[in-house]
Amino acid sequence: MSLPVHLVDSLAGAVPGSLVEVTGDEAHHAVAVRRLREGEPVVLTDGLGTSATGEVAATGKRVFSVRVGTVDQDPRPDPAITVVQALPKGERGELAVEVLTEVGVDRIVPWAASRSVAVWKGERAVKSHAKWQATAREAAKQSRRSWLPTVSPLASTADLAALVAEADLAVVLHEDATAALSAVDVPASGRIVVVVGPEGGIAPEELASLADAGARSVRLGAEVLRTSTAGVVAVGALLSRTGRWA
Repeated sequence: MSLPVHLVDSLAGAVPGSLVEVTGDEAHHAVAVRRLREGEPVVLTDGLGTSATGEVAATGKRVFSVRVGTVDQDPRPDPAITVVQALPKGERGELAVEVLTEVGVDRIVPWAASRSVAVWKGERAVKSHAKWQATAREAAKQSRRSWLPTVSPLASTADLAALVAEADLAVVLHEDATAALSAVDVPASGRIVVVVGPEGGIAPEELASLADAGARSVRLGAEVLRTSTAGVVAVGALLSRTGRWA
């Protein structure tokens, strides 16, 4: 059975035999909700590649400590996958973030596409971004990731040009594209960017802007997927052709 994973701010100085203290909301959820008990084996991770496995030494109201048994350092995943996700309506944004995190995406960029129904402005933008971050955090723990994905601030179409230009491969999912994603050469390392448009589709001027920056329009197949699921399908197809899934 997989051990429960808890995120901590830092594992600096963690060595076999040392004690690591977990506090705050993470500890409260573990102790009060999950009923964490002394002697239970757990995994701690800092979200930056370091993880420590050990047994719970003590618990309190909003704190617990772990006696470290082993410490592991995982290399940063390569190639790195960034998904630009157009803002979906309702809770589909959190669904997209959840599945993208589970499949191994390294960075998620919320995109204010011109045809996006959802709008992030003012206080709503702050709350929505925080929800995406919290969703990524919980999904990373569930999928036992030692590297936590980054959820970038809201991006405009103009912001995407630099992101696409710096990529070793950048693709835009588009139902009218003639090229298939399966025919694209996938780099063994570097940075891959996948752009997922809104339910209403990517506007012609947005598509042209992304193409000028170096992105290629591709299709997944005959079916048209929702914006909240298209990204994870595309990423899965790409990762299956890299060493990350070898």
